Amino acid sequence: MNPPPFPALGAIIDLDGTLLDTVADLAAGVNAMLVELGRDELPIERVAAYVGKGSEVLVHRALTGEFDGRAEPALAEAAVQAFYRHYGRENGRHARVYPGVREGLAAMRARGLRLACVTNKPQAFSDALLQRTGLADAFEIIVGGDALSRRKPDPLPMLHACERLGIAPGHMLAIGDSVNDAAAARSAGIPILVVPYGYNEGRPVESIDADGIVASLAEVPGWLAERAAPAASC
Repeated sequence: MNPPPFPALGAIIDLDGTLLDTVADLAAGVNAMLVELGRDELPIERVAAYVGKGSEVLVHRALTGEFDGRAEPALAEAAVQAFYRHYGRENGRHARVYPGVREGLAAMRARGLRLACVTNKPQAFSDALLQRTGLADAFEIIVGGDALSRRKPDPLPMLHACERLGIAPGHMLAIGDSVNDAAAARSAGIPILVVPYGYNEGRPVESIDADGIVASLAEVPGWLAERAAPAASC
């Protein structure tokens, strides 16, 4: 059976774990924070498992050692400020663009898609990181995690991106690496593709409720072309 036609006009793309491998920078910021607080450093694999729901959740997880852990408020506040200070120094130092990202972005734009980056990373860090890695110019808008009153998995940031681009959610495509991205897209009524190489809190990407898995962003135009083919043959 042929897939239903999908006339995409734009794409909303996640940052950490989808566009860029940033775990080395995040781990450096987290461990500098922990050392400042007199605590032991964490292995990079543990930090990678904690990534996905924004900086504040990352800090709580690093402090408590639990995915749903919540540190004492005063400690958490001090730790978040310390993390931001250290991560501001590390942001982009070791980050690398995933294979296929530059090619995929260029192909999507050549196809006429308008692109937005929607991330839970704070706006200032997101803007700086995309500039430093040469990806900023691919996006018409960048929506950071502190730009609105709610962040992913709430659908608000994705709906906000749709509104700013003037594209209905049904004509948008979301691309991410985690259940967080998928939940936001589902709630917004946006089809979602996921990549298998990012940060999904240690869970297999196959467990995500998504419309498809692409090995890299370079495969997205082909996925869209397959879904345009039934409409073209009518």
